[in-house]
Amino acid sequence: MKPILECQGLTKKYGNIYALSNLSLTLERGQIVGLLGLNGSGKTTLIKLINGLITSTAGQVLINGMLPGADTKKLVSYLPERSYLNDHMKVEEILSYFSDFYENFNVVHARAMLSDLDIDTHARLRTLSKGTKEKVQLVLVMSRDAELFILDEPIGGVDPAARDYILQTILTNYNENATILLSTHLITDIENMLDRVLFIQKGQLVLNATVDEIRTAKRESVDSLFREVFKC
Repeated sequence: MKPILECQGLTKKYGNIYALSNLSLTLERGQIVGLLGLNGSGKTTLIKLINGLITSTAGQVLINGMLPGADTKKLVSYLPERSYLNDHMKVEEILSYFSDFYENFNVVHARAMLSDLDIDTHARLRTLSKGTKEKVQLVLVMSRDAELFILDEPIGGVDPAARDYILQTILTNYNENATILLSTHLITDIENMLDRVLFIQKGQLVLNATVDEIRTAKRESVDSLFREVFKC
């Protein structure tokens, strides 16, 4: 079986500035991977390249051996940092839209999660708080039977009380052969659920290791290693 994600010599340049520089990595299936780095490190650029939202200056991205495009859209479920949903639509209408657009969308599962979060499906998105909107987006993304989930700051805008539920939702709502790539600044909140971490600094991959390797070899947590590497 092919790796779910391969980045080969990936470079993205804006003028004279390198957002990514010759980055290579391979992600196998069945793991939760933390994509970690300071603001401006290249995380968002990498995520956009994987999703085919921008094109690389050099190198390539392969998803299940294919270049990003129409054939990979059904394999990838993407949660962007900013909302892309129509504020005037009702949650119920968005559920119908996702059901029509994605063959692998489980609307029954989505309704159950929305109910658990006490979100009114008859409410228009514009009437919901920022945190509730983010919960709706996460429910939509995690209700797809995808092979690669890319989550950009999935818990950044929600209250601490909802974080445990959301993280549990992430853990229990993807199949064991899928991979989750999760970008966040809240390392301590997600560390216990991670299998592997990627550290990106100035557009380059400076660490690609399992959490067990870090704890065994470095004898420290992911959070403390992050602070050490990035001097924060």
